[in-house]
Amino acid sequence: MFVETERATILLVDDVPANLSLLSSILREDYRIQLATSGAKALELVATSLPDLILLDVMMPEMDGYEVCKRLKANPDTCDIPVLFVTARNQTEDEELGLTLGAMDYIHKPISPPIIKARVRNHIALKLQTDALKRLSFIDGLTQVANRRRFDDMLSNELRRAARQKHELSLLMLDVDYFKLFNDHYGHGLGDQCLTRVAQAMQAEINRPMDLIARYGGEEFVVLLPETDLEDARKMAESLRKTVAAMQISHAHSLAASHITISIGVACNTQSETNSAAELLKLADQALYLAKQSGRNQVKSWHNKKPISRNV
Repeated sequence: MFVETERATILLVDDVPANLSLLSSILREDYRIQLATSGAKALELVATSLPDLILLDVMMPEMDGYEVCKRLKANPDTCDIPVLFVTARNQTEDEELGLTLGAMDYIHKPISPPIIKARVRNHIALKLQTDALKRLSFIDGLTQVANRRRFDDMLSNELRRAARQKHELSLLMLDVDYFKLFNDHYGHGLGDQCLTRVAQAMQAEINRPMDLIARYGGEEFVVLLPETDLEDARKMAESLRKTVAAMQISHAHSLAASHITISIGVACNTQSETNSAAELLKLADQALYLAKQSGRNQVKSWHNKKPISRNV
């Protein structure tokens, strides 16, 4: 049984328009189709929108298919896209080279429509199944938000993208206040329920698809905000703080309030001297520490190495 494939996107790359037209006519009924008439154009398209599968001609001027495949596989953002070579080169050494470079399959011209359809269907099904399993591996089992592994991957990717495109990238690090006391007095079962409710409430508050909330460990969460400056990040942090407080989850043993609250540290990549993940995390952690030291249930950030607060 195949995974649903009608919404999958396939990038067709060939310098001969007639070949693109033929492949498109075979596949467009079942898939979204993107077209590129050169290797450079293909890489440009992939950089802006990741397809689910690439059908790639080998013999193209300036940059051949082998070089395109090599560059795709060398890039962490594109290395998992399945590549199928479609070519008239049918020597064993040609096919071996293509597969060695990371291609999933090697289809010989002249094109057979039934074979193309069957192979594409099989590879798309495998890709979607793999993607589904990967998504599951990125979910925290308790709270159902992203897990630490997913956050680490996204942080690395977004830092690279921010550096390339000169975008700001902000990070929130937050902690449920006095959660150990909550667990001690209400029990771990209610503690788990509390964390799940808090995580889901914050998830609902984050509206942009590019943003990510993840469980960082224990009662600590992180929120990644691409293309967001420090001021807007502080606004989001304050919104999250108010959302959690408004839930009014009773916490009679908290020293911050009579209900569950959170403390949040905010950092932005423009504050980092190294633009590294470790540096951004350190800045956010320092701001979170300041929020806790200042009484909790508040947002703190750093600007020009000096703290800025939004006390409640």
